[in-house]
Amino acid sequence: MNILIIDDDHSLRYMLKEICKYAGWDSIAAENGYQGVELFKEVKPDLVLVDYHMPEMDGLQTVKMLRKMDTVTPLIVLTVDERQEIADEFLKEGASDFALKPVKAPDIIARIQLHIRLANIQDVQKNEGDVFTEKGISKKTLTLIADYLETNSQPCSVDDISKEVGLAYPTVYRYLMHLLEVGKVKQIVSHQRIGRPKNLYKWYTK
Repeated sequence: MNILIIDDDHSLRYMLKEICKYAGWDSIAAENGYQGVELFKEVKPDLVLVDYHMPEMDGLQTVKMLRKMDTVTPLIVLTVDERQEIADEFLKEGASDFALKPVKAPDIIARIQLHIRLANIQDVQKNEGDVFTEKGISKKTLTLIADYLETNSQPCSVDDISKEVGLAYPTVYRYLMHLLEVGKVKQIVSHQRIGRPKNLYKWYTK
């Protein structure tokens, strides 16, 4: 398996290459978005790790360009920014998930493994229809979250779902909002003894 790393930070590129080596994966690194896009064309990697904050062409522009060329390869964004609006923009443009900085080896390895599995499932099912149900909503990720909720009898928080399915909080939140919008999930407000009420989500059964 070959991983493309796009990040302007030399030390982080080195660390990510070492993590990939430890996991038994090949990797190639680019120091900016332009170089990353060119390497993507040449190498056709199995997965891309792309930094958000880069000079000249940032991570969002890079994701846009990569998605124009390929709708299947998982794109994991590396960022320190946890704002949901930023996550929504990336997901709309085709990002698969997020890994928060500082990067932790167990987290990034688990996230890569999950998205490679999802990509393989998608490859098997590629004749069943479009990769995306709408802009920013991937069928494979939607199915993963929906299946978890459907088989879980108890209402779950975004944190619970994120930990169980292995996707980042912003990714899970956006997909839950989509499921709410289409009437597949209902939101339950749980009033805590201490602190603010907590939103929980449950698969909607009529």
